[in-house]
Amino acid sequence: MPRPALLLWVWSTKMDVVRGVKQYVSRMIAEAGTGMKVLIMDKETISIVSMVYSQSDILQKEVYNFELLSNTGREAMKHLSAICIIRPTIENIDLLCTELKTPKYGSYFIYFTNRIDRGSIEKLALCDDQESVREVKEYYADYLAVGQHLFSFNIDHLTTSGLEYKRVCDGIVAALLSLKKKPYIRYTHSSRVSQRLADDLYRSINHRQERELFDFRSDVPPLLLILDRKDDPVTPLLNQWSYQAMVHEVFGIQNHRVDLSRAPGITKELQEIVLSPESDEFFRENMYLNFGDIGANIKTMVDSFQEKQKSHAKIESIADMKAFVENYPQFRKLSGTVAKHVAVVSELSRIVAEHHLMAVSETEQDIVTQSEKSNHYKNVESLIKNSAVRSVDCLRLVLLIVLRYEGQLKRSEIDHLVKLLRMREIPDQKLDLVDAIMESYREEKRTSKLFESSNPLTMKKFLRGLKGVENVYTRHKPYLVDVLENLMKGKLRESQYPFMGDPLGDKPQDVIVFIVGGATYAEAFAVAQMNSSNQGMRIVLGSNTILNSESFMTEILKSSPRESARERFRQLPPV
Repeated sequence: MPRPALLLWVWSTKMDVVRGVKQYVSRMIAEAGTGMKVLIMDKETISIVSMVYSQSDILQKEVYNFELLSNTGREAMKHLSAICIIRPTIENIDLLCTELKTPKYGSYFIYFTNRIDRGSIEKLALCDDQESVREVKEYYADYLAVGQHLFSFNIDHLTTSGLEYKRVCDGIVAALLSLKKKPYIRYTHSSRVSQRLADDLYRSINHRQERELFDFRSDVPPLLLILDRKDDPVTPLLNQWSYQAMVHEVFGIQNHRVDLSRAPGITKELQEIVLSPESDEFFRENMYLNFGDIGANIKTMVDSFQEKQKSHAKIESIADMKAFVENYPQFRKLSGTVAKHVAVVSELSRIVAEHHLMAVSETEQDIVTQSEKSNHYKNVESLIKNSAVRSVDCLRLVLLIVLRYEGQLKRSEIDHLVKLLRMREIPDQKLDLVDAIMESYREEKRTSKLFESSNPLTMKKFLRGLKGVENVYTRHKPYLVDVLENLMKGKLRESQYPFMGDPLGDKPQDVIVFIVGGATYAEAFAVAQMNSSNQGMRIVLGSNTILNSESFMTEILKSSPRESARERFRQLPPV
């Protein structure tokens, strides 16, 4: 066969990563022409595509079937065209070569989600004896578009070595190409991982072979700002009250999927649900609302559904029947939407009430926004002794107070709280978190000053003058907000966040923030608020993973160089 031409395509997505991936996928399918098609993906690209397209949406584009590239036992269907959306890995190239030697489909349209080297293209060409390949292109959909302004890679623990680090580097480059941005780069000076990532990305973007790819024009150059989770260990440890963030904190969200199987009395069809802002209009409109407002909005949705049920119940003529059939798909979709959101909010309400999450959250907010050590210590001690409070909440409270009063709490006071945690039968490995967070996240290792001294009486008086429950439980704002506000004002210190390469003179209008060590939905919410405020700066947030408190505590243990403290804790006598 003639060597396939390597064509490049980059979409202008206006700082919307979901739109970028959707446009890539739509173009891939369109280029295969009319007729029935099969979509062949690898384990990663299945997630990439499913984050922006539902299976029913893809089926409407004449896609007959979905297959894994690694499934070598597929049935031959020569009447179908195969659209291959795969990452350019050595394993995938080998699997493609095997596929092309004995092709199962009439034609192949091959799309790599990132840059592919010339040697791999030549290897594929040599295997295509039957000349079944029609197209080979690079489309830069090599990241998980979690939301319009949020992307991730589902990589939990990021170090500067191994395939996972390369995966993140390649994915960030793909995100920049899909957004049509050649950015200046700034990084966290105190973070070795941040500096290494900035250096590798700078080299990649400015490499001789990549300059053509990044030949974008911009009046005001964009900025890639690389931060480190270690500068803000507080945000991932807090209870969240906006809908999306709260669901992730309590249940976990993995690729838009939520596991409700442990909810008492949950029906089989609701044990796993999908909460996607792309396919669920209610979720899209309510994902950033406070939990208290969600209940009222669900009631409105339920009332509307009940009214539609009544109207559909009165089928008295052919015209009524025709109207019912025409509206039935929308009716069924609304029915499913109502059922899943009622199930989610009902279970959240049960957990909030049974486990005193409001009392826990208020204490958390007091700790991180005020300076009142004695009262905070007593409140934490009291909540640990309350059997209705979950052990994970008790552990988080101890971690927060240890961070807040670093250098002020006596070792005996910390040990006393640990003894109380031991009485709740918290595993020894989890108890290691107390020393681990003091070692890896102490103030001298952070760029940020997380806690400002506040007069508790002034704060309480201020809160009484505000309406809305959310003011009590959402006083804390992520450190990311301070960083972006300082950047917007031109006050972000270059000594703390130096440039990699030449400095940028103007304030950027487009900013891609990447947080090494994990981002949170609370930070995504803050970015969405800043984007909607029309302050002259558009922001996209990315990270290797999306954290909740449970996954962050696992990250703390993985990143701690400290030897286990469990033997010492075993010797502590019971209270």
